[in-house]
Amino acid sequence: MTSGRAVLLAGATGLVGGRVLARLLAQAGGPRVLALVRRPLAQEHPRLHALVGAWDAAAIAGALDGAPLEAFACCLGTTIRQAGSREAFLAVDRDLVLSLGETARALGARQALLVSSVGASAQSGNFYLRVKGEAERGLAGQGFERVDCLRPGLLLGERSERRRAEGLGQRLAPITNPLMRGPLRRYRAIDADVVAGAMVSLVGRPEPGRFVHEYDAMNQMNQVQ
Repeated sequence: MTSGRAVLLAGATGLVGGRVLARLLAQAGGPRVLALVRRPLAQEHPRLHALVGAWDAAAIAGALDGAPLEAFACCLGTTIRQAGSREAFLAVDRDLVLSLGETARALGARQALLVSSVGASAQSGNFYLRVKGEAERGLAGQGFERVDCLRPGLLLGERSERRRAEGLGQRLAPITNPLMRGPLRRYRAIDADVVAGAMVSLVGRPEPGRFVHEYDAMNQMNQVQ
């Protein structure tokens, strides 16, 4: 990433987004980071600008202060249980993602990166996976030169909020992961820090197109850093 450029990061306080933020700020000569958050961040950094609740184009443009926006990195994600309804889940995991993507593209971002889910498809019969697929498809249609969709399975890591089913899956992962071989490898649980490392390594990649990154690819990207 060229120094002086900026990354717009949504979901900077989440399991993956918090790790993406830390990695971006740790880069020597790294980008400015505009973090879209609902509450103030504890950390401070000369290259960090937190936008608390003000996510409109005017506020983001003001925070850019003339710096070119290189990429939109989206780590937003909730569950139907957390959101309270399918409609509320849809409003975050698809509609908000696409609204912010549209804003980022209008402000000049050439690349969009999205933490999605393994199995995501706009044609899926599973509501969760269909919403994730619709978000991917929507971003791909917004005119970005490059779109990177990261599709992890169950995320491993300590969350600030408790997700009961996820906690059980995390405890079982050391047993279930080795059993998932061949085509099933893509469904393996994966450490949130590995997903974050993959996303950061993709920021600023020049090749145009739409790219999907699953379990093996994300692990490989961390090995070559």
